[in-house]
Amino acid sequence: MDFRLSPDQTAFQELARGFAREHLAPHAAAWDEQGIFPVDVLRKAAALGFAGLYCREEHGGTGLTRLDAAILFEELSAACPSTAAYLTIHNMVSWMIDSFGSPAQRARWLPSMFAMDRLGSYCLTEPGSGSDAASLRTRAERVGDHYVLNGTKAFISGAGATDLYIVMCRTGGPGPKGISALVVEKGTPGLSFGKKERKMGWNSQPTAQVIFEDCRVPVENRLGEEGEGFRFAMKGLDGGRINIAACSLGGARTCLGLARDHMTSRQQFGRPIAEFQALQFMLADMATELDAARLMVHRAADALDRGDPEATTWCAMAKRFATDIGFKVCNDALQLHGGYGYIKEYPVERFVRDLRVHQILEGTNQVMRMIVARRLLAGA
Repeated sequence: MDFRLSPDQTAFQELARGFAREHLAPHAAAWDEQGIFPVDVLRKAAALGFAGLYCREEHGGTGLTRLDAAILFEELSAACPSTAAYLTIHNMVSWMIDSFGSPAQRARWLPSMFAMDRLGSYCLTEPGSGSDAASLRTRAERVGDHYVLNGTKAFISGAGATDLYIVMCRTGGPGPKGISALVVEKGTPGLSFGKKERKMGWNSQPTAQVIFEDCRVPVENRLGEEGEGFRFAMKGLDGGRINIAACSLGGARTCLGLARDHMTSRQQFGRPIAEFQALQFMLADMATELDAARLMVHRAADALDRGDPEATTWCAMAKRFATDIGFKVCNDALQLHGGYGYIKEYPVERFVRDLRVHQILEGTNQVMRMIVARRLLAGA
């Protein structure tokens, strides 16, 4: 058991850190303030291989491991969690096509996905089915060589600005076995989008409903067979949970550093606040809990890479712990800044807003507890 990064991982980490420092950090506050989706910068990331991180190299994927990707996403999110998080979603879409698509589908979509000439969105959540994803109602009826798709997806990252939508829809009866996965291309008649949501955070990526009204999707756009979509979606979420946990690590790490720097420069009662033991203990706990979260994320990523049968449980544990701790560290950093932390000129408040949603998406942290508890009780 070796906790050191390999030379290759160190090189990937430095590459991502340099990219984040040059292309993300200087603009993150403006993107947040103005609601800018920085597609040009995302394509620069794609040129470094960041759009198909754990996809095969056949069509231009980077061929890294999930652990490699977690290391990269931590570095990117240290500058802008919102933009890094969209990149994780795009990677999930690319991976699903690479893993479950036919040779023809992979050749058709992946090269442009890896260049981010086409951007991807993942469509599972609906207005009436969030945590209870298997109860989704969006339906696709097969008519000849097309499916006629009707329904609405909610809270979809990139909606309206992206090009490929992997849509989990009902082609059979109730429950998970009646769900299939269709790839819907932007411009398909019957595909439209709701208003751009006004959000607390994640403002550098648009979020909206995706609406299907007699949307005709070719049967050849189905991933795998009918009834396999829910399984694909859940496998995608195992990796998605690692990715979003890694984004929490990066944002929290930055806030820890900002809090430390503020404590050494801010004076009260005639001395730096870093000399007050109560605040020292607070900073020490932040660092300790963040390190524990990173170990959990890396262990879960390694389990996913090895195909460990307990990987889903490790991923749920890591996602729950890292996103809770990530938000706590950012929130504590804001507290250590005092009133300055609440002002937009200081970046801490942006990280607090961006990391809060990580406790909700990719399965709420209450659902993560359900997954873990069910596994524990299965052998009781």
